[in-house]
Amino acid sequence: MDDINNTIAGLELAQIGWVVRDIQAAVKFLSGALGVAGFPEPEHVSAQDLNMSYHGEVVPGEWLTTQTYNGGVFVELVQPLSGQSMFHDYLIKYPLGGTQHLAYRLPVDGFERVTSELREQGYKLISEVDHPIARMAFFDTYETLGVATEIMGITQEGWKAVEEMEKV
Repeated sequence: MDDINNTIAGLELAQIGWVVRDIQAAVKFLSGALGVAGFPEPEHVSAQDLNMSYHGEVVPGEWLTTQTYNGGVFVELVQPLSGQSMFHDYLIKYPLGGTQHLAYRLPVDGFERVTSELREQGYKLISEVDHPIARMAFFDTYETLGVATEIMGITQEGWKAVEEMEKV
């Protein structure tokens, strides 16, 4: 059986996801002090609207999110608002916030193979989303990597969206 290093070795690091207490303060700091520019206004997201599972069920959960493309990867910020989600869990465990997940992308036709390998290796699925631009699965790799691991299977429509986001 392969280990997680072999499973994600051929994938492209696509995103660093931070969970924060105050998304506006995080944007201000990253934009000013670190020069990470281009964050659009945060969007209000509902797990129910996305049909995003949390430990196998779609439960009420809301958060703000924004992301920008910087240095070859997307930088995503998430501020939990209400309900339950892996983002809420992270902020409960780490009240100051921090890097919560790393996302790796590949064409959607390889998504099942990679996510199956991670399940076979014993990594538990935390959340999953089937979106028109990507299938996304978040795995509990905290003990192994210190962060959750997101696998993003990008659809043809999604690659077009990625190209547009990278231009901004």
